Amino acid sequence: MGMGIDGLTSGLDTTSIINALMNAEGIPQAQLKTKVSSDNYLLGALQALNAKFSALATQASALAAPGGLDKYQAASSSPAITATLAPGASPVSLDLTVTQLAQAQSIVTAPLQAWPSSPPVLTFVKADGTKTEVTAASGSLDDVALAINKSAAGVSAVKVASGTATDGTPQYRLQITSTATGAANAFTAYDGSAAAVDAGTAASLTSVPGAAVLRAGQDAQVTMWAGTPAEQTLASASNTFTAIAPGLDITVQQLSPSPVTLTVTRDAGQVAAAAKDLTGSVNIILGSIYTQSVVSAATGGAGAGSVTAGLFTSNSTTAGAKDRLFTAAIAPVNGQSPASIGINSTKNGDLAFDADAFAAAYAKDPAAVEATLAVIAQRVADAAKAVSDPYSGTLSQSVKGQQSVIDDLNGQILKWDDRLAQRRGALQSIYSNLEVQLGRMQSQQNWLSAQISSLDSGSSQKK
Repeated sequence: MGMGIDGLTSGLDTTSIINALMNAEGIPQAQLKTKVSSDNYLLGALQALNAKFSALATQASALAAPGGLDKYQAASSSPAITATLAPGASPVSLDLTVTQLAQAQSIVTAPLQAWPSSPPVLTFVKADGTKTEVTAASGSLDDVALAINKSAAGVSAVKVASGTATDGTPQYRLQITSTATGAANAFTAYDGSAAAVDAGTAASLTSVPGAAVLRAGQDAQVTMWAGTPAEQTLASASNTFTAIAPGLDITVQQLSPSPVTLTVTRDAGQVAAAAKDLTGSVNIILGSIYTQSVVSAATGGAGAGSVTAGLFTSNSTTAGAKDRLFTAAIAPVNGQSPASIGINSTKNGDLAFDADAFAAAYAKDPAAVEATLAVIAQRVADAAKAVSDPYSGTLSQSVKGQQSVIDDLNGQILKWDDRLAQRRGALQSIYSNLEVQLGRMQSQQNWLSAQISSLDSGSSQKK
């Protein structure tokens, strides 16, 4: 910052002079800043590439792991049963007959205008004998329903219209339903306390004339291998049966008059998609390195040529990573080229996936294709990890080294800030002193001129 010393005596534009000198002094710092900018750009590209390698290592490792290529599909011969696959599935064929669907128990009371006892006390007894006593605030059916719904009895109640009595008064019923399906959630409802139930003096709500059990709580049931000595019935509190076979869940939708065939088979489409995705991920990395390594040439207006290097041009780390990955993907497996399962190398130095060739090979020998693909995936995973491992990866080390260089350069730039600030202060002091000295000389000159002028004036008067 200037000190306001411009032209005090000399008439010089001191600020401009100092700024020009400082611009010259600051050239090394400007060069450091330019270097940091370009290094940061390179660092960002290296970090992005490293992230791609890390993601590829994860993807390829998952395919190479035991069961990583176990891709299956489930099919049902009838809409009576739907099948869902879970981890751990394996090929299987099952014949099942749906003989019963799960349902929640539901009862309805006789027509009422208000609850017959006061205060209303109800007891619900579940299939296992658990009792829950419910007391309502009043005999209002709304209050009774509210008390039931707020209780821990595992049931819900709703008041429904039931016509009118002989005197024209509106009547209602309470429909009470278990909140969960299954025989274990069946219940008996009593008008009375738990003690009265134990004493046998509480009446069941469904024993009153006009009341009814609408649905009994029951489990879903399926029969396996019906008609054979191995016939077996399985039950579930809900309509879903979990792990009826390894990795196979089913949901029954309706009764089936005849057996339903469920099959779990290998899904060639999913395996092909996995191979295609792996090839695509490798290509993304190969293409990224190639694009950023290309040297571009341009011709100027005067015919002069210029050459611009890419970010990764002459970068041995990225070049080595590219070669390592490409080799991992296209090297033979047990003497067979990956082209035998549709993974081909191209003249451009990347990969091409032939879906038709993969499908033909898989149809001929699924196990061999999966084994070959697993080997390729493992090699790709190893190559990607060797590049991106946070501690020993070649590219990770390069990223750390580049960051260290940038940190060092930024430290030098900060030191230059202090150095240039001191230099500017020194120049301002020099030019300030210059103006002071020039001012003193000007004052002396003026004094001498005045003295000489007075001498000349006295000499003239004597004459």
